[in-house]
Amino acid sequence: MGAEPLMAGNSQRRGRSTGAGKKTASAGTGGKNRRSLVGRGATPPAAERYGHPAQRKAQAEARRRTERDRSRQRAEEAPELLLGRNPVVEALRAAIPATALYVVTDAGRTDERITEALTLAADRGLPLLEVGKAEFDRMSNFALHQGIGLQVPPYDYAHPDDLLDLARNSGRPPLLVAMDGVTDPRNLGAVVRSAAAFDAHGVVVPQRRAVGMTASAWRTSAGAAARLPVARAVNLARALGSYQDAGLQTVGLAGDGDVDLHDYDGFADPVALVVGAEGTGLSRLVRERCDVVVRIPITRETESLNVSVAAGIALYAAAAARR
Repeated sequence: MGAEPLMAGNSQRRGRSTGAGKKTASAGTGGKNRRSLVGRGATPPAAERYGHPAQRKAQAEARRRTERDRSRQRAEEAPELLLGRNPVVEALRAAIPATALYVVTDAGRTDERITEALTLAADRGLPLLEVGKAEFDRMSNFALHQGIGLQVPPYDYAHPDDLLDLARNSGRPPLLVAMDGVTDPRNLGAVVRSAAAFDAHGVVVPQRRAVGMTASAWRTSAGAAARLPVARAVNLARALGSYQDAGLQTVGLAGDGDVDLHDYDGFADPVALVVGAEGTGLSRLVRERCDVVVRIPITRETESLNVSVAAGIALYAAAAARR
């Protein structure tokens, strides 16, 4: 018999096989898989995708940063060993805090600097510890030590809010100095010295990417660090914001400032003077926290002033306005 003629809408709609290689129609899901059709949003960055090489790289870098931060913290919490005959004598003359004087056995006792160091240490009652050269080489990580070293304890930093309390109890309008990204300990020591000389209440430095109160900074301060507190801020911009909330005007110092130093008339009021690193100046976030940015007029032939010199000039202007 002849084949039944195909009519529109009969065999294919019923799911019957229409020949080799042909698939039958499947039944609908009745909406059960509707959620699978919903979009999942934007694809996350490669560094946030689990198992992606970029994520593994980002995690490895985060671990390295954490280890660097821990190493830096351990170094800051450990005593510092100041090395060399001249640095040790200068530090003892400046009466910086110290816990012991190390001298290599038979290390040039006829040298007048070692003799003076021994005398100054004895006058302060510091322990004198004689060590062998090989042992002292290891203690100093094989740096040039000239047979003598002064052990300096970690600096005891104040909290930024402590400086406000000190200012309130002084009976004078607060005058603070904030240092943004300064990495040279001699500049820090010089600014501390100027701040003490012009009756400031303290100095604030950032916790990261900036120098702290090392033995070199102590020595450069010429003893001023023993009289003027230095605070360390986890976030300098945030600390400046808290000073603003307390009624201080934040005054940035930069070569491209908006107002000449001698035209600024707010130094008689509560002020936080903000200075930046030589070369890079104030960072963007810190500069945005400044109520005003002043400049020191200098000749065009001079690119910029050393940060400690600029801070000293501004502090002198503040002291003159407060008389």
